[in-house]
Amino acid sequence: MDITPLIPTGKQIVKGYGDGGFTIAGIRWEGSVLVLPDRTRSWAPAELAQVTEDSLAPLLGMEEKPRILLLGCGRRMAPVPAALRAALRAAGITLELMDTGGACRTFNVLVSEDRSVAAALIAV
Repeated sequence: MDITPLIPTGKQIVKGYGDGGFTIAGIRWEGSVLVLPDRTRSWAPAELAQVTEDSLAPLLGMEEKPRILLLGCGRRMAPVPAALRAALRAAGITLELMDTGGACRTFNVLVSEDRSVAAALIAV
């Protein structure tokens, strides 16, 4: 029995992470990344303290914003400032915090379900 999830064609899937970067849809990305179901881009924050409303401006400025943002906090999950949570909530985005590995795996599952999701992944 094949239990491989069906991935919609053209979707960004995180195939691996570590050594300071990610392999997404067959491409190696060095450093942190913002991942949407249809595209990936480099992202400046190297640690959780650098994640701000400004660093998330590419997502907040989208006409059709993702409903869920998975924030891969690095090796361990940690809290973010209440003001950041409030800004995302005001934009209609639910923030889910987890370690980077968990965020990668969860992103893949939600993309395979064709959910409205983005991942902000701090490289480990």
